[in-house]
Amino acid sequence: MKKIVIIGGGPAGMMAAITAAKAGQKVMLYEQNEKLGKKLFITGKGRCNVTNDCDCEELLSNVITNSKFLYSAFYDFNAQSCMDFFEQIGVRLKVERGNRVFPQSDHSSDIIRALEYEMRRVGVEVVLNTAVKDLLVDFIAEEGADEKAMEYPVCKGVVLSDGKRVMADKVLLATGGISYPLTGANGTGLQMAQESGHKVTDLYPALVPLCIEETWCHELMGLSLRNVSLKIQKEKKTLYEGFGEMLFTHFGVSGPLILSASSKIVKKLEKGKLVLMIDLKPALSQQQLDKRILRDFEQAHNKQFKNALSDLLPSRLIPVMIELSGVSPEKKVNELTKAERLAFGNLLKHLPLTIYKAGDFKDAIITQGGISVKEINPSTMESKKVKNLFFAGECIDVDALTGGFNLQIAWSTGYLAGLSMSREE
Repeated sequence: MKKIVIIGGGPAGMMAAITAAKAGQKVMLYEQNEKLGKKLFITGKGRCNVTNDCDCEELLSNVITNSKFLYSAFYDFNAQSCMDFFEQIGVRLKVERGNRVFPQSDHSSDIIRALEYEMRRVGVEVVLNTAVKDLLVDFIAEEGADEKAMEYPVCKGVVLSDGKRVMADKVLLATGGISYPLTGANGTGLQMAQESGHKVTDLYPALVPLCIEETWCHELMGLSLRNVSLKIQKEKKTLYEGFGEMLFTHFGVSGPLILSASSKIVKKLEKGKLVLMIDLKPALSQQQLDKRILRDFEQAHNKQFKNALSDLLPSRLIPVMIELSGVSPEKKVNELTKAERLAFGNLLKHLPLTIYKAGDFKDAIITQGGISVKEINPSTMESKKVKNLFFAGECIDVDALTGGFNLQIAWSTGYLAGLSMSREE
């Protein structure tokens, strides 16, 4: 029986703990917070988008950074494995639009409670309100090597915040990133990885709202647009295209479509502003839209421009679109020129906004960047630089789009790490 220490009580840490304990190992899990799964509790707006009910290839296609690294993890523990696991520990699940999987209760607390119960059942020792401040790494010479042989580092345990040393055969770092700092995400795990000789790539807020220059955007705070498409461009190069739902906020734009876009473009914003182009009527071509506008105007030919758009646009958006069009709101629609009508149609298809930065880490769902995957064995999650040290979850330089894919990364890497730490050497 090995003694395994896990640092971090998030999804990856809890999955690894359960997997290792079920394999017969003695497992201790240290969590700095007063309870487990604080970030997991708020995922999916408190509903917990557990995974996405799709095959491994689709899981991989939704990973933004270092998808190939996750090949083994996803094939060892895929979305169906994840769903079966939660059903077996008493959580009934449902599949919603976009194959997003949630607990039937719509309460993330049910996921956390089931994981806590399963850890107790399989004998995991959970220690709350206890931070790990350092890894115990010793240098050991290879057996039979001469005096000139290189020594290699081995993780022998951890040092707690009170200075107490806890020895272990294997250690898992599953401390997450630095997004949502109110949940305790403070980067200490990444710092420990660096201090043990690992490279941590640059960190960015990801799945995060975007900040917009145009003031009219801020005036629409709370307005949601469904079934719109957008492009994000740098000069004439398209960096992202997508379709879905977005939301105006007090500082810019958010919503599922924007969050997914942010992960694709956040690094590009370091080099300057980007143009966000919204198509409010993606189902219609420019010509079809013009016919639609003509039909609406014919039915309201004696109305003022400002009173003839209610079937075309949300009421809050109408004054903004009229102002951007440059047409007088009091002008009757039968007096609009063809050029004015066509220009208005073009505006509906190409509504421009200027992105000047992404939101902060406090607003980001995940962290982009982390421990370099070049220094982790993708088949085991063990460090290539420090023997007996493993990594799982958001602390690794992998991230994905919204839809349950980031939690699946946590479950899969946690499972693989737990299994690998339990194997006989």
